[in-house]
Amino acid sequence: MSAHDRGAAVPADLLRRRVADDPSNPLVTFYDDATGERVELSARTFDNWVAKTANFLVDGLGAEPGTRAVLVLPPHWQTAVWLMACWSAGIVAEPVDPAEVKVRAGEPAGAPRPYPEEGAATGDAPYILAAAREVLDDVVDDADAEEIVGLSLHALGAPLADCPPGVTDYADEVRGYGDRFAPGAEVTPETPALSVTNATFTGGELVAAAREAVEKWELDARDRLLVDMPFTTLDGVLIALLAPLASGASVIIQRNFDKAAQDRRLAVEHVTVVAGLPGPNDASGSLYRLP
Repeated sequence: MSAHDRGAAVPADLLRRRVADDPSNPLVTFYDDATGERVELSARTFDNWVAKTANFLVDGLGAEPGTRAVLVLPPHWQTAVWLMACWSAGIVAEPVDPAEVKVRAGEPAGAPRPYPEEGAATGDAPYILAAAREVLDDVVDDADAEEIVGLSLHALGAPLADCPPGVTDYADEVRGYGDRFAPGAEVTPETPALSVTNATFTGGELVAAAREAVEKWELDARDRLLVDMPFTTLDGVLIALLAPLASGASVIIQRNFDKAAQDRRLAVEHVTVVAGLPGPNDASGSLYRLP
């Protein structure tokens, strides 16, 4: 980690410095083994998506610092984009596992949602709800969501094949927004940024945690992390996004993992660190470094 990374105060600073230092090399690579999809984004391309999404949130949906965004999204490069876009705009991101939503959808009427009705950082204010197509039918009637955004997560960026009434199609809307975004002065290190596992972290706390993770895991710009973890815990957010940004490393996010592809992926992608998959001496999925 370079010295100037230590001066970064909010997550968006980490991305800006990465774009300045290494704009063209891969930052995020995404695999979906169920579809055979592989997507690779450089820091510059990732930053463009973040800027467009932040502009969409602010100019298109009227989000302000302190607004809460519930992200019912799987491990995906677009989930990483939404997290960084929320933090850039001062929005509190609350990632939720889509599988948990599907389970709750089968429960009797009146059962509690997998996400709380009152956010720790935003009180009882209405929230933006961003949902993958696989769970959109289960959340479309959420009366407490001020805006509902549907994500097709299509490999080629195609819009939703059947967008329900009252839902904004992310892929259809986001491309029309500018690819530069300047956070307002009200977005500070003290601005709440992430709500996971009943705790809310500020942007400054996330950057500090990212730096600590880089030191703990001894990451640097030569590392390629293969990650099979959701973004619904602090460790998941750190390993799959913030620690790679802070260290100069790159990350491979995978979904619907096919174990038969593991050995080839490790070799082809020049993986040096693995998280979320059983290790040679540890079945828990803890982060480990390849020999």
